[in-house]
Amino acid sequence: MASRTLANLHGLKVVSFESRRAKEMAELIRRYGGEPIVAPSLREVPLSENRAALELLPDLEAGTFDWVILMTGVGTRTLNQALLTRYPQGRIVAALKRTQLVARGPKPIAALKEIGMTPTITVPEPNTWREVLATLDATASIRAKRIAVQEYGIANAELVSGLERRGAIVKTISIYRWALPEDLAPLFGAIQRIIRGDVDVALFTNGAQVEHLFRVAAENKADETLRTACKRLAIGSVGPICTQVLQRHGLAPDIEPEHPKMGSLIAQVVASASGVLSTKRAVHS
Repeated sequence: MASRTLANLHGLKVVSFESRRAKEMAELIRRYGGEPIVAPSLREVPLSENRAALELLPDLEAGTFDWVILMTGVGTRTLNQALLTRYPQGRIVAALKRTQLVARGPKPIAALKEIGMTPTITVPEPNTWREVLATLDATASIRAKRIAVQEYGIANAELVSGLERRGAIVKTISIYRWALPEDLAPLFGAIQRIIRGDVDVALFTNGAQVEHLFRVAAENKADETLRTACKRLAIGSVGPICTQVLQRHGLAPDIEPEHPKMGSLIAQVVASASGVLSTKRAVHS
């Protein structure tokens, strides 16, 4: 028996810039009756010589940091894996226990649990830098405290600035960097389709996807044309952090789920996309 198609995107052409979960996203779009356009925009590349990560353990052992803020699950796991190339797991755990750990949501919590640890402070949804600062404000004074921030993908200047305004001494630890895919053809093809008007919905699940989309467009002198064309689409953003990046590029997302998760985004798009498109295309026709 064929799998049941859920109601319904009504054949809308939906471009996804997801990379790691590209197949899963395409299947979700298909199951809801949409036509997926898969355009991976990211390649996750470990920093080849991650001196900052490797130096974190002796710094922790020396008492250099009072707090460590863990921003992502993947970054937390990668930090541990980087340290394992030089130190045993027991020593890593012992060093982390010498500091206060802040986990930005459930994914860093899960990564810590894998090595038998729990955070001192957990940041609630929607897990933006604002919730990190608000949670710290409600919990403890960070004036004159030395804080290491585990970064992943793109830097969070707002968080660092907010910590410093509160009197903290901040050092960022870059664990991963985002690179463009080795094969740019699908991404450039999606840009061309958006400009031609052959896309109905664009889904963004990461702020770096937005950055890379416009970077590739700019390299082909098509960024302004793309920005104009995107205003005719129903744009879905997975959550507030991604939305901030869209806004920096002059786009206001039409759909953002209450919970910043891929499944929640798709469900909200299914419920709202047709209505959004009717309104936007009437305005821009």
